[in-house]
Amino acid sequence: MSELIKVKDLRVYYRTFAGIVRAVDGVSFTLNKSEIFGIVGESGCGKSTLSYGILNLVSPPCYIQGGEVIFDGKNLLDLDQDTLRSMRLKRLSYIPQSSMEALNPVMKVKDQIIDGIMAHEKVSEEEASKRVSSLIKSVGLPPEAADMYPHELSGGMKQRACLAIAMSLQPEFIITDEPTTALDVVVQRVILQFIIDLKKEHGSSVINITHDMAVQGEICDRLAVMYAGKIVDIGNVKDIYKDPLHPYTKALIWATPSLARKRTEALYALKGSPPSLINPPEGCRFAARCQFAMDICRKEEPPMEKVRPERFVACHLY
Repeated sequence: MSELIKVKDLRVYYRTFAGIVRAVDGVSFTLNKSEIFGIVGESGCGKSTLSYGILNLVSPPCYIQGGEVIFDGKNLLDLDQDTLRSMRLKRLSYIPQSSMEALNPVMKVKDQIIDGIMAHEKVSEEEASKRVSSLIKSVGLPPEAADMYPHELSGGMKQRACLAIAMSLQPEFIITDEPTTALDVVVQRVILQFIIDLKKEHGSSVINITHDMAVQGEICDRLAVMYAGKIVDIGNVKDIYKDPLHPYTKALIWATPSLARKRTEALYALKGSPPSLINPPEGCRFAARCQFAMDICRKEEPPMEKVRPERFVACHLY
């Protein structure tokens, strides 16, 4: 598969009164064309901050410490904001975690879609309006939703309105950040199918961010496991589920509810919590919670190594 985006040693930090928070601390991976790439991990591991860094959407106290995001031969981190604005929505799109705050409360849904189209294409308002009904239908919203204000929509309808806006210009690359959180299973199914259709029908590449391992296993081609600001495991999603290598990946899979589990069998829970990213520990950041930890794990940070075709893991066990 041909490469669409290459992230190299990306570092995104926050300035706080307590010190510098290394939320994303040296992340590297590639995204291929027409691929759904999942990023999974506990809350607070840096997943959303990674998405802001990739799109160069950071603002104080967040800042990009270093790295590259290569798209179409250009480093997105070197581009000025006017150039980035011309690319966002048209070529790069983002569906935020909180749809409640993403929509303009004083504009109807259709006007927000039209506004985005007209900002990037030289079309009349009438021509832009013709696209609204098909976009609204494609995300499973009723036709009347186009004339509603955000406060008149349910949480699931707001999320689908955000999907319609993000896809209004059929961008090549989309980041979806926790698109199904706090939604009922019926709405989740609609949104997940829509993400799959983005790849199949439009050839879009998607980075899907969530803490839900079951969701990632259902829709993704490849998966990256993120812990304490770093990616620790990357591979084909079926390979990762069938043979998890990193101890953290194993723990996430063990903690995923299964219909095969007996009623009397207790649900697995990973003890402890991720370390402070103001003063991260030496060595492997997962060592304090790892049942396989060795002396070297507490002294030396494990490098990301290729252990089999298309499988990479950062662990001293390998």
